[in-house]
Amino acid sequence: MRRILTIDGGGLKGVFPAAFLAGLEDQLGGRVADYFDLIAGTSTGGIIAIGLGLGLTSHEILQLYRENAARIFPRGRGFPIRGVFRAKYAASALRQVLTEIFGDRVLGESSTRLVIPSLNLAAEKVHIYRTSHAANVVHNGRVPAVEVALATVAAPSYFPIHLSPEGVPFIDGSLWAGNPVGLAVIEALGTLRWDREEVRVLSLGCTSSRLNIAWKKRTSFGSSYWFARLADVFLTAQCSSALVTAQTLIGAEHVFRISPDMSQQRLAMDAVEHLSALSELGQQEASHAYSRLAPVFFYQKAAQFAPNHPETEPAAA
Repeated sequence: MRRILTIDGGGLKGVFPAAFLAGLEDQLGGRVADYFDLIAGTSTGGIIAIGLGLGLTSHEILQLYRENAARIFPRGRGFPIRGVFRAKYAASALRQVLTEIFGDRVLGESSTRLVIPSLNLAAEKVHIYRTSHAANVVHNGRVPAVEVALATVAAPSYFPIHLSPEGVPFIDGSLWAGNPVGLAVIEALGTLRWDREEVRVLSLGCTSSRLNIAWKKRTSFGSSYWFARLADVFLTAQCSSALVTAQTLIGAEHVFRISPDMSQQRLAMDAVEHLSALSELGQQEASHAYSRLAPVFFYQKAAQFAPNHPETEPAAA
């Protein structure tokens, strides 16, 4: 059996999947990453995925959010209109936190196959950061983990465009793979050539909210109405498309989606005040879901990952 873990983007709402995984680790008595053959994460989910690959426990990653959220998303600084004319937050604090956690380690040091999406603005095409897990694709084993994380979390309006050390501009992978479950399954079947009957996926969202669209009024809404809602519609459609892609390729019964509805609270990506509630929710959901997930994902550890290329061999950035 081949087991995949995917983690959505969602800013500080990433506390939910981090707490969910920490809850699973409490049940397992060990690292949850040891049970997966491939981990894919976008934006905040990319940070979690990289951390798991580099040996951090989910509890350590959860603590990263708890201790550093206010540093990364400071309140009460600057003018209220900052987010209109330039990025709402500077990336310097985020870089500092990531450097404290990952140091100078590179993506190729991951003990698990990783897939981390971003968007290359200069080339005007998607970019996928990969560990060296296939001989026929470009891998990024020599790219610093901090650079990969910054490239996948550079959410437009929240953070500035991320320039790689080579000067390549990247923005948030959520622009095309906010829910990376479809990408991960395509990677498994198309790149790794795994048997579709053997693939199982645990897909973690950062909670979800129902769309606030007054469609029952049967009104032809104009641009002023859609301007404030189009991003939510786009992200919801993208998430649904990714799930349908994965379910079509390997069967709906083999995709386990965890993303509780939090419509009543309307959680923001930078809402530091919701950290405790999200953490508690993640722990509760893990407790409820463990008995259902254990026979599928946690019956034995995954086989040890052996990279296809030596870590010292340079890879394309």
